[in-house]
Amino acid sequence: MAIINKSRNLAGASFTRTHQIGALALIVITFFLTRIYNQSLSSSGCLFAVSSDGTASWPVRGYGTDLSLKIYVYEENEIDGLKELMRGRDGKIVADSCLKGQWGTQVKIHRLLLKSKFRTLRKEQADLFFVPSYVKCTRMMGGLNDKEINQTYVKVLNQMPYFRRSGGRDHIFVFPSGAGAHLFRSWAVYLNRSIILTPEGDRTDKRNSSAFNTWKDIIIPGNVDDGMTQLYGNPVVKPLPLSKRKYLANFLGRAQGKVGRLQLVELAKQFPDKLESPELKLSGPDKLGRSEYFQHLRNAKFCLAPRGESSWTLRFYESFFVECVPVILSDQVELPFQNVIDYTQISIKWPSTRIGPELLDYLQSIPDERIEEIISHGRKFRCLWVYAPETAPCSAMLGILWELQRKVRKFHQSAETFWLHNGSIVNRDLIEFHKWKPPMPLP
Repeated sequence: MAIINKSRNLAGASFTRTHQIGALALIVITFFLTRIYNQSLSSSGCLFAVSSDGTASWPVRGYGTDLSLKIYVYEENEIDGLKELMRGRDGKIVADSCLKGQWGTQVKIHRLLLKSKFRTLRKEQADLFFVPSYVKCTRMMGGLNDKEINQTYVKVLNQMPYFRRSGGRDHIFVFPSGAGAHLFRSWAVYLNRSIILTPEGDRTDKRNSSAFNTWKDIIIPGNVDDGMTQLYGNPVVKPLPLSKRKYLANFLGRAQGKVGRLQLVELAKQFPDKLESPELKLSGPDKLGRSEYFQHLRNAKFCLAPRGESSWTLRFYESFFVECVPVILSDQVELPFQNVIDYTQISIKWPSTRIGPELLDYLQSIPDERIEEIISHGRKFRCLWVYAPETAPCSAMLGILWELQRKVRKFHQSAETFWLHNGSIVNRDLIEFHKWKPPMPLP
């Protein structure tokens, strides 16, 4: 009997050792496979990928396997005051006049969502709600002043039960200019939980605070001239071979009294054969036309993108379409889709405190072969700067939708919502949600 038990013990020990060795081998294999996978991601430069047919793909991690969301778009006549935010107090602002310039994304994103397959006409089905507004354009064209903008936004929001139900968490607003959400003076009271789409990530227009929040808001690409984003058509100008470019670098923009820009203007005077940096005029005989501007922009290997009133600059996005390497000279800049694009592969970021001959020497030291590699990487991702329908294989709109999908929550709550044992949502007066009557009192 002792011999049998001893044999069993030996067999059990052998069995245990076999399992331990197997488990150890599995750990080792898993470790190396994970390393290989991570290295493959690192070597590819990006989690985002574009296939040979130009189709963009997003990583599954954090996004899901496919786009699946429903967005309700408010109609301009649905809520008293909303039309004024789009057409001005007299209703005379034409949407087409707001398409150009940095605020054109307010119109483009609205129009693309109206045609989107992800749009729903039923609020109760919506994951997210889009509030259309062309307020930057209407302000610039005299349709509304700052006081009227603030009053109108407040009036509009007080008529939105779904906004009040979630505290604004599932509502989307576009603020595409350097002023950002500060155009709505009371944004900090009303939109501090809402999703803001903006190209702007830091303090804006001399403000002491930022309206951008990394965790809830989305950085969107700037509005590049449609004539340059025709990737498969005939753009306004075409890129030049590196060997035919006259300058090492350029900066085409107004100095605006900004330190970095003024330094570039002075640097161009010291090294006129290397750096082109004329003081651009907004009007008069010296103003560069649309085509002339891009003709100049394409004539350098590097396009310098310093900050202006705010940290973002359209030159960063324009550089991809004339195929010069963007050099970011804006320390606080936030770039779109940073969690899926490795910007170290498609651009250079240089300290704005070191603008001078040292910068030109550094750029001069980069061989043309490396410049070509950076430009080649950039060609793959510039489709994400194009405001085209989500049906396009790759577009800014597609990227924005993927980012919005990450913001969807199954349940929303606010300081104004409560719920009972049967799951019904009520307000402070115990009135069920479907019976809420606007306008509702201020929070």
